[in-house]
Amino acid sequence: MQVFDAAIIGAGAAGLFCAGVAAQRGLNVLLLDHSPKVAEKIRISGGGRANFTNRELDPRAPHKHFISDNPNFCRSALSRYTAQDFIALVQRHGIAFHEKHKGQLFCDRSAEDLIQMLLRECEAGAAHGGSVTRWQPCGVRSLAFSASSPHGDWPTHYEIDSERGMVLARSVVVATGGLSIPQIGASDFGYQLARQFGLRIVPTRPALVPLTFDGAGWAPYASLAGLSLPVQIETGEKKHRTAFDEDLLFTHRGLSGPAVLQISSYWQPGTPIHLDLAPGTDLAEVLAQAKSVSRKLIANELATRVPARLADAWVQQDSAWQRPVNEASDRALAALAQRLSRWELTPASTEGYRKAEVTAGGVDTRDLSSQTMESRQPGLYFIGEVVDVTGWLGGYNFQWAWSSAHACANALPAAHIGATGQ
Repeated sequence: MQVFDAAIIGAGAAGLFCAGVAAQRGLNVLLLDHSPKVAEKIRISGGGRANFTNRELDPRAPHKHFISDNPNFCRSALSRYTAQDFIALVQRHGIAFHEKHKGQLFCDRSAEDLIQMLLRECEAGAAHGGSVTRWQPCGVRSLAFSASSPHGDWPTHYEIDSERGMVLARSVVVATGGLSIPQIGASDFGYQLARQFGLRIVPTRPALVPLTFDGAGWAPYASLAGLSLPVQIETGEKKHRTAFDEDLLFTHRGLSGPAVLQISSYWQPGTPIHLDLAPGTDLAEVLAQAKSVSRKLIANELATRVPARLADAWVQQDSAWQRPVNEASDRALAALAQRLSRWELTPASTEGYRKAEVTAGGVDTRDLSSQTMESRQPGLYFIGEVVDVTGWLGGYNFQWAWSSAHACANALPAAHIGATGQ
């Protein structure tokens, strides 16, 4: 039977980083994952360039950029390992990166550079007396806790029945991620383990996900698929209103783009969203002025302020809008302006976990230490997306992965016994 100081289940962003930090503290770590590929979510993120953190993250005010039943839970980890700390690591490895906008940082060349950096961090453990043994693919059949002491300095331990044999570990870190993008191996295994040990789960749902609409209701807009434009989008009642100024993308089934991905994390089924398709423009005033000086079609006048395809699709919805602007009634023009600047629509659903970038909900933070990420179950830790902490689009979720992993790795018991049978 092989013995490790810690076993980390899940070789994604959080698990891989945790393994490297722990090994550099001198721990012998087993990192296992049922998927044959390491950090696949990093590889496909950010268009293949990995939006790995965000300069604008303020750890003193996590509620600004994170959703959770307890948004303040992530403050401790984010404060102790910041975006600037991870940026410094990236720079030490000589990885070129750039800021896209709103603090979002991407690799210049490829997300693969980031993955190789994390693997090198794991290898660096050897210089500190630690190690990372990686088993992939290797599923976990069962996890059992024992209060007995197989080693003198271990008060408790875990027995892991894996597809490569039995393993003993003093600590177990669950970094299995959420349910998003099942085609690259996402599963509910982390939640199963939490429930096994009596931990609570905040109900999960797809987040950062496109919104869909019923076929008949969406028919007037289906022809706009592929069209992108800047908008203001909002949802929620006055006291709990959430709004974003981002780009919107029309699709065949509904709406996507950064604006919709952001608002989807706050949207509640059965409630409407509101869109201003010409933010910063008083369309009522624009059309009123055009009426006094122009004989152009209303669609042509609108096309000076919004994309022509959008203008054409909009005027087709009412015969009163399909005429020269100087022949239109004031009431018709006001109604058109109102519709474009305060478009209310209720999504039928989302594209689900298949297209969701992250999973909202997860292991309840009430059952975890914000300092160490250890659960109420001794020696069992949860980090990254499996926890009920969900960031905005733009690198926030990766930073939570790095910060929670770092907090956990530095809290793992350092009693070193070494791995055997390798």
